[in-house]
Amino acid sequence: MQQKQSILLKLIALATTLGMLFILLGGALVTKTESGMGCGRNWPDCNGSLIPKEITTEVLIEFSHRLVTGSVSILVLLLVIWTWRSLGHMREVKFLGFLAIFFLIAQALIGAAQVLWGQGDFILALHFGISLISFASVLLLSMIVFEVDTKFDADKVFIDKKLKWHTVGVTLYSYIVVYSGALVRHTQSSLVCPDWPLCNNTNGIALPSNMYEWVQMGHRFAVLLIFVWITYIMIHAIKHYKNQRVIYWGWIISFIIIILQSLTGMLSIFTKLNIMVSLLHSLFITLLFGLFCYMIMLNYRSGLNERKSK
Repeated sequence: MQQKQSILLKLIALATTLGMLFILLGGALVTKTESGMGCGRNWPDCNGSLIPKEITTEVLIEFSHRLVTGSVSILVLLLVIWTWRSLGHMREVKFLGFLAIFFLIAQALIGAAQVLWGQGDFILALHFGISLISFASVLLLSMIVFEVDTKFDADKVFIDKKLKWHTVGVTLYSYIVVYSGALVRHTQSSLVCPDWPLCNNTNGIALPSNMYEWVQMGHRFAVLLIFVWITYIMIHAIKHYKNQRVIYWGWIISFIIIILQSLTGMLSIFTKLNIMVSLLHSLFITLLFGLFCYMIMLNYRSGLNERKSK
């Protein structure tokens, strides 16, 4: 009986994590296709009906996003309650559960507020970042359920202060990168610069001439900084953490993801915002943020290991 419950919990954890990923990508799709008003100024109903009577592309995208969000919210609640009851002895479980629910509600309320009253671009840009925190919390809960720490020998991880500070710093900074990218979308600045890496390669290095170019080039500069930062951390991990595979490979994978994220950003310009390329761009930054959050949890594991060794 206990084994069956363990399998069921793992299935729920997997479904919830994938569901949160669909919420993030669905929200990105709503923004990229400008389908946010597909259901009009109505929430939670759609154009005055619980189930929309007239189906257009915009209605289908917006209504599907709401439906997925509602369904996954139930899964998140179930996962949190179950993990609190079965794994509540682990401090991080209750904390992660609280974050998952709190930020899931926050992102839903921001979405509802946008539909009902409208919001400024700088407020809307927070929506994706808030969803990211909820996703990362669910992801870490699922990793605990699947006992990933045991498989990766997290009980043997020891991280020096230098890498700990870099891990926390790059994670916090990645949130700025995410926000700047969301701001590019919401201010419709994605194609204001026709070239890459500069706004206009024929003009050389020139300051942006308007707000939209500042937003676009500000995001590119932010990505450049995080690329350099991750490269530095990866080199440090390769040199000093060969015997700790979760740290060693974690930062190598981070480097690969930031390359893919940068490439899809570049291709978004050259393909004139191809939907698949744009969604991959959102997917890679989501995976990167989730990986960063796991690295922060490893910082916590390292602290526990240090106290046990004394």
